[in-house]
Amino acid sequence: MALSISIVLLLAIILFVLLRSGSLKTGPAIAAVLFGFFLASTGMAPAIHQALESGANAIAAIKF
Repeated sequence: MALSISIVLLLAIILFVLLRSGSLKTGPAIAAVLFGFFLASTGMAPAIHQALESGANAIAAIKF
């Protein structure tokens, strides 16, 4: 668990630096994918999933 949190933190920092530099190429894209992959294995995954599901349900409830 501690290793996965460290990797998530490292990838988040790398992603932040790459995005701030304005270069969104293959490297940043890979970092973003890996960040999402490792984030999914942390304890935050259920909360993120619940928030996204709540947002999707709120959008679906809007009647036009």
